[in-house]
Amino acid sequence: MSLPSWFLLALPLLSGAMMPLQAGVNGQLARHIDSVLSASLISFLVGSLALLIITLTQRDLPSGLAPFKGLSWWHWTGGLLGVLFVVSAAFAGPRIGALLFMSLVLAGQLSAALLLDHFGWAGFPQASVSLGKLAGLVLIVAGVWLIRRG
Repeated sequence: MSLPSWFLLALPLLSGAMMPLQAGVNGQLARHIDSVLSASLISFLVGSLALLIITLTQRDLPSGLAPFKGLSWWHWTGGLLGVLFVVSAAFAGPRIGALLFMSLVLAGQLSAALLLDHFGWAGFPQASVSLGKLAGLVLIVAGVWLIRRG
């Protein structure tokens, strides 16, 4: 299935725009139930239920166990990495504000993305670090510093 290029650009933009909202919602949930970890668990349970319903509706389940046989240990870590974001969002977001929280998330994401692309790790196509890419990352970090001072 070929997707229009605008959709491939709009989807991550929309997803990124929802991240501070997710952090705020999870932070409020944590405050109301007085537990960051329980709020994170609720967030994952609701998300997992939604994915289960969508997957079952689309009949997109793997057939048997054969697709799982070639997986490495690190293939299973995606959910754990998601836990780090959700827990840190519920904990730190309400304490430092949406803008600073998300600018720090963005700086971390872009730093990791630079390394992932440079080395071609995690299935990304290899794309060497350039002076322009480093300058862009430095500007993002400078932006975090300016927001923090703000």
